[in-house]
Amino acid sequence: MDLFDDLPPHPDSALLALAPGAVLLRGWARDADVALLQAVEAVIAQAPLRHMQTPGGYTMSVATTSCGALGWVSDPHGYRYAARDPHTDQPWPAMPDCLLTLAQAAAAEAGYANFQPEACLINQYVPGAKLSLHQDKDEKDLSAPIVSVSLGLSAVFLFGTPVRKDRPQRYRLVHGDVVVWGGQSRLAYHGVQPLEEGVHALLGRRRINLTFRSPRVHG
Repeated sequence: MDLFDDLPPHPDSALLALAPGAVLLRGWARDADVALLQAVEAVIAQAPLRHMQTPGGYTMSVATTSCGALGWVSDPHGYRYAARDPHTDQPWPAMPDCLLTLAQAAAAEAGYANFQPEACLINQYVPGAKLSLHQDKDEKDLSAPIVSVSLGLSAVFLFGTPVRKDRPQRYRLVHGDVVVWGGQSRLAYHGVQPLEEGVHALLGRRRINLTFRSPRVHG
């Protein structure tokens, strides 16, 4: 069953449960889109997007950069978080306040209070780019949720369970949608199908995804 075919219209602040501990906040970021995009472009100006290489030697179709105290890095040596951008040997740009505020508000709405993200991955998709099914498991603090913000072109988001062989459900994410997952779903497999051709009024032929994470142990 393709769930995105049966989703209701896109009302503001609609909350859809995806799985235990996982919710889709329809349109949550839409009203802040201009400010968010300006902040993202300022980060990209300091730490340009790049197509990282996986440990298996493949080049990712998604272009990536980061902001915050830590940035996510992939290369032939593995997946990890680093305090400095390996391309410039400079600290990653600070996480803009508007991004942090949005991530914390979305997490709280989904039932995760006191979310303190240290890393924001900025992923840029163009038509044809995709993200294979994977788990976000490079973080030491798995008690913290993942907050994922969609801007620009719509995408088909795959969301499964922590069991790799379970077939994922499909959801069409549109501009302003936010997905939050943690708890029982924290290690759910997820991915993005190849982005379809299109033009968005604000971002053109692009989709920007912001993924907020808390890699270190707190407390």
